[in-house]
Amino acid sequence: MVAAGSAVSPSATLAVDAKAKALQAAGEQVIGFGAGEPDFPTPTEICEAAAAACLEPKNHRYSRRAPPELREAIVARPARHRYGVTANRSS
Repeated sequence: MVAAGSAVSPSATLAVDAKAKALQAAGEQVIGFGAGEPDFPTPTEICEAAAAACLEPKNHRYSRRAPPELREAIVARPARHRYGVTANRSS
């Protein structure tokens, strides 16, 4: 559990998992999309696409001069979700 007033948000994944377990314990039929491993293997085409993407230089680490779109996306999401503000180059 996260203490009240803490800067760390509770885990949404763990909350979904706890809810699914509670429903299962109550006799409900549940398909869990929370924490854990899937009950089936990853499809071959997904594994092949992931392996191919790993070989692409564009998907490797970026230098500190990453493309502007990437830098803006990295800054924008936490600014929007955590603080409710829109980040831009001048802020």
